[in-house]
Amino acid sequence: MSGWRVETQGWAVDRSRPVRFTFDGKSVSGFAGDSLASALLAAGVTTVGRSFKYHRPRGFWSAGAEEPNGMADILGTPHRVNVQMTVEPAQDGMVLRSINGRPSAEKDRNAFIDRFARFIPAAFYYKTFMFPDWHMFEPRIRAMAGLGALDPAAEGHLPTAQANAFCDLLVIGAGPAGLTAALKAAEAGRKVILCDDQPVAGGSLLYREALIDGVAGPDWAAAAVARLRELGAQVMLQTTAFGRYEHGLTGLAESLGQGDAPRLWRVRAAETLLASGAIERGLPFANNDRPGVMSAMAALQYLRRYGVAVGRRIIVATNNGIAYEAAQALALAGAHVTVIDPRADAPACDLPRRRDRIEAVIGRNGVEAVLLASGEKIAADAVIASGGFTPTVHLYSQAQGKLRFDEAIQGFVPERKVTGLSVIGAANGAFGLAEVLADAAAAVGAVSPKAEGPHWPFKIDAAWPAPKAKGRIWLDLQNDVTAKDVELAARENFVSVEHLKRYTTLGMANDQGKTSNLPGLALMAQLTGRSIQETGTTTYRPPFVPIPLASFAGIRGGQLMNPVRRLPLEAEHRSDGALFREYGGWLRPAWFGKGEEAEAVNREAKAARESVGLFDGSPLGKIEVIGPDAGKFLDFIYYNTMSTLKPGRCRYGFMLTEQGAVYDDGVLVRLDENRFIVSCSSSHTQGVALLLEEWRQDSFDRARVQIHDATSRYATLTVTGPKSKALLEAVGLGADLSDEALPHMALTYGAFGGEPVRITRVSFTGDRSYELSIRADRALPLWRALKETGRAFDAVLLGGEALMVLRAEKGYIVIGKDTDGRTRPMDLGVSGPFEKKRGEYLGKRSLHLPAVSDQARAYVGLESLTGEVLPCGAHAVERNGSAKRSIGFVTTSHFSPNLSRPIALGLVENGASRIGEILELHHLGKSLKARIAPVCAFDPEGKRLHA
Repeated sequence: MSGWRVETQGWAVDRSRPVRFTFDGKSVSGFAGDSLASALLAAGVTTVGRSFKYHRPRGFWSAGAEEPNGMADILGTPHRVNVQMTVEPAQDGMVLRSINGRPSAEKDRNAFIDRFARFIPAAFYYKTFMFPDWHMFEPRIRAMAGLGALDPAAEGHLPTAQANAFCDLLVIGAGPAGLTAALKAAEAGRKVILCDDQPVAGGSLLYREALIDGVAGPDWAAAAVARLRELGAQVMLQTTAFGRYEHGLTGLAESLGQGDAPRLWRVRAAETLLASGAIERGLPFANNDRPGVMSAMAALQYLRRYGVAVGRRIIVATNNGIAYEAAQALALAGAHVTVIDPRADAPACDLPRRRDRIEAVIGRNGVEAVLLASGEKIAADAVIASGGFTPTVHLYSQAQGKLRFDEAIQGFVPERKVTGLSVIGAANGAFGLAEVLADAAAAVGAVSPKAEGPHWPFKIDAAWPAPKAKGRIWLDLQNDVTAKDVELAARENFVSVEHLKRYTTLGMANDQGKTSNLPGLALMAQLTGRSIQETGTTTYRPPFVPIPLASFAGIRGGQLMNPVRRLPLEAEHRSDGALFREYGGWLRPAWFGKGEEAEAVNREAKAARESVGLFDGSPLGKIEVIGPDAGKFLDFIYYNTMSTLKPGRCRYGFMLTEQGAVYDDGVLVRLDENRFIVSCSSSHTQGVALLLEEWRQDSFDRARVQIHDATSRYATLTVTGPKSKALLEAVGLGADLSDEALPHMALTYGAFGGEPVRITRVSFTGDRSYELSIRADRALPLWRALKETGRAFDAVLLGGEALMVLRAEKGYIVIGKDTDGRTRPMDLGVSGPFEKKRGEYLGKRSLHLPAVSDQARAYVGLESLTGEVLPCGAHAVERNGSAKRSIGFVTTSHFSPNLSRPIALGLVENGASRIGEILELHHLGKSLKARIAPVCAFDPEGKRLHA
């Protein structure tokens, strides 16, 4: 290939603004408006990459997003970017690095692999590297795999915006069909969004000869866009529709510039028109992958759009009439053009022509000549080939549309309209301009514009790869799949299109088989004696083109990815000297005051046992379950029976997963006959709310059960310790707090400053405790009153770390810390419902499975025999000779200031029957000893709850 500039062509480039960049270390000149591909072609660069498997030299095949060969890494940006050079604008100062070639695409040290191609056919790795062990070969194979390279020094990703849009009509593709449909719809008063992946609207009108209503194609397209904007339509250029999803959702990726991840648009439209055009495919001849072999429409685009002729002596090989426009244009530009067309009814033309077909390309690293089936050789430096056009129906198929094979165009077209989406223009199999415009106008109920040209009739003869053809005929140019690979798959009975895809990797490259799938399927059809329709197609999945993962992440990162939740009283806690940590997604005080953590935690835990502790428990879940069937619903949700709970009372219970594992624990409060409050763990509030909603919708009458998460509406202030009752009476809540009126696990109501306060007597410390729930925006005066009045009672502010110590002293579990994904309620000593509950409940079936019921673990206490705090995660081991087996592990471990010794909890096999037994513990190479003890180490009789 000897590309060169044509002075009279190239409307897209500004020759007054030169740009310069480097490719594999070589300087390349171009103009503003060039793509990287057009600039490289104009500079005579033929080899732009190496194929994935055999490292064969590859040049550009196309001028668009279907390009299988021309990828490169852009270096020197904040994040190394992998791009398709056919769609990436050339910019001054760019530093490009070809992919899969070392040290360069032109001189690749791995090119020798192609000499051994006969020994490494399709799926050879499945058969070759199994003996003696795949892992011996894996590191080297993985090092050679991949197209492009990541920059390990890059941190994070570029923040990328996301947006939502709604419209009456979304038109995908701004070629003649898309522009016509969008314009007619906008003129009818519909709200329209038009998107196209190119920087200029017009599609084929920008490089093919055409008149619409007497106006030249490019001028008509520009006028249509201007009119659309006048009518209020949203025209989004350089924006690719990459996926079609449920409920009419279409994903769009809008280009923001070099190095940026595209902005992600989620568009919901009442109706969508797919005007995505068609992709030109190649012809089957040996060495059809050589640099210099290119699509005919790509060559025409490079000529008319960028002013680049792809060669001096050009062979145009075709089985249809559209390629003649490219042949004539290149000849008029000054190239010597010869047409190879095997059809008997080929159109008349004044160019040299052979009624023949190409047998093979001759040339090692590029095109030097072609060998015809007749035996004639013709010297050439470029071959532009047109084997027909494949409608771009990917988004239609993603919407569950079915395809049929159309013999007239030798391609798959939509079989019927799917809900909310129609296909028009070339994507619908219409290749004449008048036909395209009529199809588009009919889709929106309008009259079609008048069309003239292009004048070459499309009429096509089939030209598919033939079984047992001579030479290596390439189907998938990126993944190095040949016709012989498909034949091998057929011999080994991988005849399903999905099996063929995975056995040969046909269509699994980043271009997703846009140019290769149909020839491969047609060959398989011949090999198996089926029609192409019967052979079928593989599954089209989004995205249509590669989309950076950063665009899906958007600006979500850090706080924007997982925003920490904040307490209503955070500012007050900070003024009291709180040190904050994140607990279950909430930013909460870990301890108060200056000094070392251990000192502060011990001080708070000891003072709370001796006097009274004040703790902000606002993150505790407060999910209301309301309705006539609320009790029945909660009996299903909870492991325990909850419908027997009396109004004004509380009950502790477990929720299980469907696998029977403990998901959450907490207190259920019954306010009245039809209203409950689920007080779940702080970290599980959102999960429990979703679980409740899921089962409500799935198994219960939604009119008789309602779910309302009121967690953020209320603050919950906890008062705990032997002086807690006296403190509350001194504050004056106007409620009877006597044990007769308010026993443990009961609730009453009071008021503070005219605001209602719900008072629940529950305990998470083992001491007498009260939870005060008040509107979050009214909590500050109550909290200050508790602190001020509490001074007379030696009240202490209690942080999360001290609370964990108090809970551990009593053996109270922390879900996710003292449990794992296999912990059953029986492991925690709660077996009553398992044995007695007759009704159905979540997880019941799993609890009765042999694999679960045979599990023998128990929640136990552990006493350190060395006097040091046992490390969390340390494994209890059982020896059998020199072998060791884990029989459990430490879940919680603290120093108890109230017992003046270490305490620990754990899950141990058969632990309930092994109280007093000494265990050997291992942790990070260290051996320890501990004695199994009851879980409750402090006040085992529970007297302090009522003191």
